[in-house]
Amino acid sequence: MGLFGRRASELGPAPVSGRELLLADLDGVVYRGPGAIPGAIEQLNRASESAQLAYVTNNASRTDTAVAEHLRELGLRARPSDVVTSPQAAVALLARTVPAGSRVLVVGGDGLVDELGKAGFAVTRSASDDPAAVVQGFAPHVGWEHLAEAAFALAEQPGRDPLPWIATNTDWTIPVERGLAPGNGTLVSAVHTAVQRLPVFAGKPETPIFDAAFERFGTRNALMIGDRLDTDIKGARAAAIPSLHVLTGVDRPKQLVAASQDMRPDYIVASLAELHEPYPVTEQLKDGTMRVGTARVRMDGHIARVVAEGDSPLDLLRAGCAAIWASGLAIYGLRVPEILYEDHWRF
Repeated sequence: MGLFGRRASELGPAPVSGRELLLADLDGVVYRGPGAIPGAIEQLNRASESAQLAYVTNNASRTDTAVAEHLRELGLRARPSDVVTSPQAAVALLARTVPAGSRVLVVGGDGLVDELGKAGFAVTRSASDDPAAVVQGFAPHVGWEHLAEAAFALAEQPGRDPLPWIATNTDWTIPVERGLAPGNGTLVSAVHTAVQRLPVFAGKPETPIFDAAFERFGTRNALMIGDRLDTDIKGARAAAIPSLHVLTGVDRPKQLVAASQDMRPDYIVASLAELHEPYPVTEQLKDGTMRVGTARVRMDGHIARVVAEGDSPLDLLRAGCAAIWASGLAIYGLRVPEILYEDHWRF
């Protein structure tokens, strides 16, 4: 079905072109487990020569200093001030919620404890210490006893307003070397089940973590680089900045074609090497067909039809996404051929 000899769509600027700030997620973008994703270090160092580079992570288990040290070990030119974490955003929210110096019950690891200490809050692990708030984030050692203490502290008490509860992020899973593991969202859900209410969230996809980055680096002319639609891409859209989805992490082609309007990236790339390459323009032809490169996809009612596979599976995915997204139809009511979401980039 390839269209040899047919005109391809034009190329536009590279995704990094004209950006003052690049916001890079870590898990699934820079590394998986302890090791770097092939090519990521080289491309990010190259990008840092023309734009400021910030590492924006929902992972609350490590301090900004520890994250920066890990990134330097991988070969990146990273300082602690380049790392924007969900604990930093959570503590900023906390500072607007309870008095300075308050005692706070922490569910999580060093990343949270370090930021709370910097802000002058006292830390406890026990609900018996009458904390003024609960702050929750991911750490590998978090277990039932930690979640139970949070539930005890958050339990309703007659004559008392609900205790403030701030969670760093909602990530249901985290990518590690062996695959996908439960993330902070699963731990928050356990406490939510016990106390029957939800916390305020600080990390992606909420805007506090983006606002912290914009303030620190002095610009909103930014591009978010991520691998998760429900955090990185949704957060970028909420913060009103463009986003790039890289197929080296969690969300795959099948999730992309089904993405709701609030989770649709501006760019889809296979690897970070494409940060610096001209990006193909999506063109809508007179009959409604979407063309990217030599790939063409059209919606015939509720059926997605591949008019031309073209010479690039990635352009076919881009064209398929464009056609399906522009249809305004819910994905569960569509017939989508498997070739549109075939995963050629599985890690």
